[in-house]
Amino acid sequence: MDVKNILSKCDHTLLGQASTWEQIKKICDEGMSFETASVCIPPSFVKQAKEYVGDKLAICTVIGFPNGYNTTAVKVYETKDAIANGADEIDMVINIGLLKAGKDRQVCDEIRAIKAACGEKILKVIIETCLLTEDEKVRMCKIVTEAGADYIKTSTGFSKTGATLEDVKLMYANVGEGVLVKAAGGISGLEDAQNFLDAGASRLGTSRVVKAVQGIEDKGY
Repeated sequence: MDVKNILSKCDHTLLGQASTWEQIKKICDEGMSFETASVCIPPSFVKQAKEYVGDKLAICTVIGFPNGYNTTAVKVYETKDAIANGADEIDMVINIGLLKAGKDRQVCDEIRAIKAACGEKILKVIIETCLLTEDEKVRMCKIVTEAGADYIKTSTGFSKTGATLEDVKLMYANVGEGVLVKAAGGISGLEDAQNFLDAGASRLGTSRVVKAVQGIEDKGY
């Protein structure tokens, strides 16, 4: 198991409603120290975090989070605001109700509009797999591909369950060329993280991997 490689695939995450700047600063310090892919934080902290880390760490934030039922105009505004504040990566939540109503074109158009607002910044699309049928998951793989997003992401971590290996494998098998998979929610540690990478994930949304590595270091292994 290559711990450094696993860390390099992690979006070190803190999205709790009661998060404080001191807590955000701490995960930024950890992200820089352990060379994670990014830190994923609430939008209200993006500007302060980017000023703190500079070019040493990518800042990821969330849009339409966690329910996804904001209007497209609001999500586009959120995205532009986040990027203006220094966000390097955007994780958006789809409108799940539109998908379930069969309005795939509207779902695709919304993702496309947010991708346009992102410009060259990375866009990850959270589909909240625990609320979807197998058919809806496959449809979302095709929609995300058509819309030109960079990643499809399993979960917010705020719903019934998080990522499963089965969902990651399904998504990996059904996305088009150039679309990567992010697993998030409930990843318990290093072994679990490696299993998700082996299943096809290229990114992991988690706070526990860094904690696991810190535990190893504390024990002197």
